[in-house]
Amino acid sequence: MLLIILGGLTSLSLPPYNLLFINFITFSIFFIYIFKKKGSASKIQAFVYGWFFGFGYFLSNLYWISISLTFDENFKSLIPVALILIPAFLSIFYGLATYCLFLLNIRKPVSNLFLFSLLMGIIEFLRGVILTGFPWNLIVYSFSTNLEIIQIISFIGTYAFNMLCITLFTSPAIFILGKNRKEIIVCIFFLLSPIILYAVGSSKIKTFQSLKLIQNDYVIRAIGSNIDLDRFYGNTDTTSVIDELIKLSEPNLDNQTFFIWPEGIIPNINQSELKDYKFLFKNKFNKNHLLGIGINSHETDAGKNLFYNSFSFYDHEINLINTYNKVNLVPFGEFLPFEKTLARIGLKSLTNNYQSYSRGKNREVIDITQNNFDIKLLPLICYEIIYSGKIFHNSEFDYIINISEDGWFGDSVGPHQHFTHSVFRAIESGKYLIRSANNGIAAVINPMGIIEKEIPFGNSGYIDFSEKRIVNTTLFSQHGNKIFIIIILLYIFLIFSFNRIS
Repeated sequence: MLLIILGGLTSLSLPPYNLLFINFITFSIFFIYIFKKKGSASKIQAFVYGWFFGFGYFLSNLYWISISLTFDENFKSLIPVALILIPAFLSIFYGLATYCLFLLNIRKPVSNLFLFSLLMGIIEFLRGVILTGFPWNLIVYSFSTNLEIIQIISFIGTYAFNMLCITLFTSPAIFILGKNRKEIIVCIFFLLSPIILYAVGSSKIKTFQSLKLIQNDYVIRAIGSNIDLDRFYGNTDTTSVIDELIKLSEPNLDNQTFFIWPEGIIPNINQSELKDYKFLFKNKFNKNHLLGIGINSHETDAGKNLFYNSFSFYDHEINLINTYNKVNLVPFGEFLPFEKTLARIGLKSLTNNYQSYSRGKNREVIDITQNNFDIKLLPLICYEIIYSGKIFHNSEFDYIINISEDGWFGDSVGPHQHFTHSVFRAIESGKYLIRSANNGIAAVINPMGIIEKEIPFGNSGYIDFSEKRIVNTTLFSQHGNKIFIIIILLYIFLIFSFNRIS
């Protein structure tokens, strides 16, 4: 019960609560508990300790997943299963971390501190990779409001800093467990490290803000809307939704504008059918306008029907000029694992009534050269924003454009947690990130992670991006999670070095 409560309290450090200090208490108590048990507990107990902590953590911060099952009567019976089963599965990763901690014969407190951080850091990385990955709510997101400190991720990335954060939060335990001065010095060093990171990050932000502002030849207008998700399950008129979006966009025929509409915003329509509604855009759009929108697409390959969650780009006459098919799909939400088997018992993917979405082949930079526009953008649809180090291979693009439908989260912590990932991706890549969301948070985020413009959760409107400061490509953009491997090797060195200290 203690471990479940500690895990649950740790969730309060995440958005939107951001009670960062609580991690120093929960992680230190957790580490002291398992350190005291080391040598006397069985292997099963070793696993269970981590599993209980993880279960409390994930149960309290992923409860919103069950909200997505309330929109369709066919799924409501699965709510208790989702509420318990998903946290129970994710907790296995934490259980494996504590199991390995007990398995390795390391005795010194500081060496165990580094080993604990190393195992938790690696296991969090694996959580973001195995079975398509689900790197949601890494411990590092506790620092989401401390922009100066998290500038470090532009150099080492989110996973590497996540490992350092675990060491930081756990280090107070050494004041109780430490037996010599060197161990206490290590603890003090980690507790002082945020001050150093703050100073370096603050300087980095000031340097950025001193750069000259460059005016774009165009405006990117991101829409934030609150169109009810029930439109997919009722008889919502497609024409009325498009008309509402056009009015919300407030197009001006004299201004060169690239409109970004959210993911899956228009009901009962696919990519090729949008042109049938060209009459709605007449006299509202002209050659000064482009439209990017999340909309389903369909193709036939070798007699098989394939459906995609797509980010599609249209000119002012609603001619399709480019498209991106989502690569990272949400398990059970957008595709049904083992679909042939599970479909026989009545299961289906949540967001697509036809069948599971097909996975896009790859994510390439979209180069839009239409009329007077010349924009290179990296498209990310909804869930894809949560991945670190694998969202692009070519850093030669201008902006990250993220579209999302956050209505599946309801009025919960979900939309705030989802939005936080955008801040981290902007800092990692050193790029401006423009986000358009329905039932979520729309924003313009600069390369320092500063939210320059925002449409808060629960509001509708638009935000314009028209000027920028240009920064150099980040070290993390160039090398990705290879830097994480270097940090892992450093931790291994520290584990064995401190284990020899008497």
